[in-house]
Amino acid sequence: MNRGRAFLTLFSIAIGVCAVIITSNIAGMGNTALNGELEGLGISGLAISTNSQSSPLTERELSEIRSISNVSAAVPIMMKTSEVFTDSDNNTICMWGLDSDAYKSISLRLVSGRFFKTSDILSNSRVCIIDEKMAEKNHMRVGKELDLQIGEASERFRIIGIIRTGSGIIQSVMGSYIPDFVYLPYSTVQEGFSDKNFTQIIVKLRDENNRKQQGEKIVSIIGQNGGGRDGYIVNDLTGQKDSIDNIILIFSLVLSAVGGISMLVAGINTMNIMLVTVKERTREIGIKRSLGADTVSIVTEYLMISAFISLMGCITGIAAGYAVSFGISFLFGLTLDVNIGIIAIIIGVTVFFGTVFGIYPAVKAARLDPVDALRYY
Repeated sequence: MNRGRAFLTLFSIAIGVCAVIITSNIAGMGNTALNGELEGLGISGLAISTNSQSSPLTERELSEIRSISNVSAAVPIMMKTSEVFTDSDNNTICMWGLDSDAYKSISLRLVSGRFFKTSDILSNSRVCIIDEKMAEKNHMRVGKELDLQIGEASERFRIIGIIRTGSGIIQSVMGSYIPDFVYLPYSTVQEGFSDKNFTQIIVKLRDENNRKQQGEKIVSIIGQNGGGRDGYIVNDLTGQKDSIDNIILIFSLVLSAVGGISMLVAGINTMNIMLVTVKERTREIGIKRSLGADTVSIVTEYLMISAFISLMGCITGIAAGYAVSFGISFLFGLTLDVNIGIIAIIIGVTVFFGTVFGIYPAVKAARLDPVDALRYY
C-alpha cells in the first residue's frame, strides 16, 4: 500500500544488481576486444627470437621450423623504425617486413588493393601496404607513391594496398601514441638495410597442448646448426594472453564485490522496511491470528513479500544494466554477449538475500500475540 517506500526499496536493490551487470559486461567486452586485438596482431602461438648474433634467424631457420610436423604456419617478421616523406611533412613509422602468406596468420584485412605476391618477395619489389589510419590522415590511395627512408637512402614505393589491422580499437584509443604502420616485402627490407636476419618468427602450432615443450623442441632443432639453443628465446604469446585474461578477471571480481556490497546493503534495507511493515500491520496480523492463521502462514506471507520485492528489483536492475551495457558496446564498437548463466546466478543470489533478510521480520510477525495485536492502534 505504501508505494513510495516499496519503490525506494526496489530501487536500492536494482542499483546493486545494475552495478554487478555493468561490471561483468564491461569486463567481458574488454576481454573479448583485447583478445581479438592480440589475435589479430598475431599475438598467439610462439614467438621465436634471438639474443645472440651467433644465433641468427634466417631463411634456413625459417625452413627448418616450417618442416616440423606440429607447425601449421611460420611467419617471418622484420621490424625497423624509419621515416616516411609526404607532401606536407615527414613522420616516423614502424616498418614491417612480411612475406606473401603473412595475412594467413596475422589479421591484415584489405580495405582496398591487394596483398603481396610471391613475385614481390622474389624480386624485392618497391611496393608497400599502409594502414587505414595513415591513408586517411595523408589522403593516400592505392596506386599513389610515397618516399620511404630505407637504409641510408630514400626510395619511392608504390602503394598496392590499404589494410585494417585487428579491429583498430588499440590504435583508435591510443591515437597519436602509436606510429603509422607500413608493410613491405621482407626481402626488400633485407636488401635496403643490408640485413638478412629476421626480427622474429611467429609460429602457429597444430596442437596447442604442451606449448613449452614444443617451443623447446623448435629451439633445439634450429640450434643444432646455429649458435646453440641458448642463443634463441621462445615467448609463449598464448600464455601472455592468459595472463592478461587473469588480470581482467581479478579486476572484474573486485568491481563485482563492490556491487555485491551494494546488494547486501539493499538486503539490510529490505529487512528494515519489512520490520516497519510488521509494526504498521500489527492489528491486521492479530485479526488473522484470531481467525486461525498459523505461524507458517504468517511467515510465508512476509517471506513472499520480501522475495517478490527482491525479484522485481533484480529484474529492474538487470534491464537497466543491459541497457547501459548495450549503449557502451554501441558507442565503442564492442561485442556484447548476453550471459544467461550470470543472469540466473544474480537472480538467485538477490532473491536469496531478500528472503534471508526477510526471515527475522516474518518470524517476529508470526510470534505476535493475537490479543496484544488486536489492542494495537
